[in-house]
Amino acid sequence: MKKIFLVFIILFSASTNSFGHIGHYNNFNKLEMEILRNNKVIGYNFYFFKRNGKETTVTNQIQFKVKLLGATIFKVESYAEEKYLDDQLISFNSKTKQNNKEKFVNLSFDKENKEFEIKGSSYTGKGSLDNVIGSWWNHKILQATSQISPVSGSIKEQVVIFIKKEKIEQYGKIYNTDHFKLRSKDMNIPKDKRLDFDIWYDSKTGKIIRVSYNRMGNWEYRLKNYE
Repeated sequence: MKKIFLVFIILFSASTNSFGHIGHYNNFNKLEMEILRNNKVIGYNFYFFKRNGKETTVTNQIQFKVKLLGATIFKVESYAEEKYLDDQLISFNSKTKQNNKEKFVNLSFDKENKEFEIKGSSYTGKGSLDNVIGSWWNHKILQATSQISPVSGSIKEQVVIFIKKEKIEQYGKIYNTDHFKLRSKDMNIPKDKRLDFDIWYDSKTGKIIRVSYNRMGNWEYRLKNYE
């Protein structure tokens, strides 16, 4: 189950200048994604958008369970909050519980030094504004060269490759998408810690429609509803 959680850290955990491109999401109040493992729904990933003048708060809730013979052998619950002033990320806070282990991130924007101050369960220090919080609501993950894990605060370098344009059907809807591959910059790192995801993105609406990866089974995050 350790390998599953490492992938969750990366997934829940992709240019520039930590801009969320908030303007693209002004018409959305909620995004709902289902989490599937081996084509079976095991949980959800919800995003809620609240606006107050120039400030936007994005709340992220994740919950899923992996069962074996009817018994829960792996469980993750996570809550995170991103705050933006205009398009600039000014804070990020998260708490994640994996079985009985707890992870966290507390990030703030240092305006004077133009950098992030990060205090996380696996990293404490400074971070460049070129980093993006890894999150599937924010299409900037497809333009970033590095990301900050929203579970532990670690910084990961990445490469994004365009594969092809692709029409996909999902929950009765047809999407014309751009298919990307997101990988670790260093492919020599251990396989269970490596970024290796397929992402389908709808450039017309700015939404990530689907994310897929293989690790101890086939996993998918699928956009189901939006308001």
